[in-house]
Amino acid sequence: MNNINNVQLDQKISLKALASYFGFGMGQCFSFGLVGTFILFFYTDILGISPVAASTIFLIARVWDAFNDPIFAGLIDSLNLKKGKYRPFLGFMPFVICIITILTFINVDGSIAYKTFYAGITYILWGTLYTISDLPFWSMTTVLSDEPQERAKAATCAMLGVNAGIGLSMTIFPYLAKFFADGRNDQGYLPAVCVLMVFGLVLMLNGYFNTREKVRPQGDAAKVTLVQTFKVMASNKPLFIILAVFFMNIFTNIGGNLLVYFFTYNLGNGELVAVVGTIGICCSLVCLVTPMLTARFRKRDIFIVLCVLEILARIGFYFTGYESATSVLIWMAIVNMIFMMTNPLVSAMIADTVEYSYYHTGKRCAAITFAGQNFTGKLSVAISGGLAGLLLTFLNYVPNATQSTETLDGIFFCIAVLPIFGAIVRIILLKMYTFNEEEHAKVLENIKQGKFDITAKL
Repeated sequence: MNNINNVQLDQKISLKALASYFGFGMGQCFSFGLVGTFILFFYTDILGISPVAASTIFLIARVWDAFNDPIFAGLIDSLNLKKGKYRPFLGFMPFVICIITILTFINVDGSIAYKTFYAGITYILWGTLYTISDLPFWSMTTVLSDEPQERAKAATCAMLGVNAGIGLSMTIFPYLAKFFADGRNDQGYLPAVCVLMVFGLVLMLNGYFNTREKVRPQGDAAKVTLVQTFKVMASNKPLFIILAVFFMNIFTNIGGNLLVYFFTYNLGNGELVAVVGTIGICCSLVCLVTPMLTARFRKRDIFIVLCVLEILARIGFYFTGYESATSVLIWMAIVNMIFMMTNPLVSAMIADTVEYSYYHTGKRCAAITFAGQNFTGKLSVAISGGLAGLLLTFLNYVPNATQSTETLDGIFFCIAVLPIFGAIVRIILLKMYTFNEEEHAKVLENIKQGKFDITAKL
């Protein structure tokens, strides 16, 4: 009994480590929030390139990601450095992320062709470098502890940090940009980005110094070749279902890309985006409930209930309309609260599938597993950005002009109703997911006893 208690105590993640891990996610997602929310508006209304050109950049970037994401993940998994498998990346990538994010928001002078080229190069480079930072960050959830509930806490803190980073960037950035805007041709974007990313750098470095890897694979499990990492991922059937569920964020992301346009033209106040950011931060606190729910109910069942609630809330949002800014913000708060509770569930379920592939292959490869989440998330963001640009063209959007009623109604539909389609597909996919808590517990117990069911040929 004493040995068991010691193991449990050793696998407990300290509050300081959880808070620091949260901080790393928040600092890193200042970058993700800035690029994900403001880059399309920056390209079309400041840099001056067309929505179609911006959409093309997003799509090209994701084709490139289709190749580099799994390769980087495989390389990370094949490494076994003295200070850990994933943590060393948390020490130097913050500097890289800070620099590339700043470069992405420079309003360069030159022809449209030159501006488009610069935007394409910096955006693709940003996505590539973000991958090298994000993969180790999420993979840390699997090595901070091997206890499922402790890892659920880590995943929740990570997702809280992500939500806080995105929410704060949306909240603070418009005010910072306005503060620096006088006399600048970039509407204050560049200095505002610099301020946020320096703050993010401090948070990320703090996360590096105050986290440790407690789960270190030994023997053959620690020896993984690049080719084997791909085979490990290919054998992970539950992972692909969760990734498909996660990909359905694309419908919500389309609305997110149009938020700046919605508040600028539908409600006549672009600064309200900052209020949405604040709402997002407040709503993300509901994620703290997730570990309590997962301790009593299956993650899949919780997920399905949340999808149903989101559908109902969005129907109410649409029929209320956008005549009142107050009602719009209330409905957005309700929808965000429901949607954000699904995010830590995705990460926790992906972390569980690491043991599934470990049990069936004898190789523990967390980075390649989370590469799926990373790539799927970026693919969703990029395609949604591309579709948002095409939708603006389809809706006859005209930059810096009064929009038609049809254009305004179309933008509102994309924000309020379009994500319903994603929620419906999620429910269908989750019904197919069978790797529940009971099955995971059996697999984990067998692994602890050294029993494996090697069915995949590596």
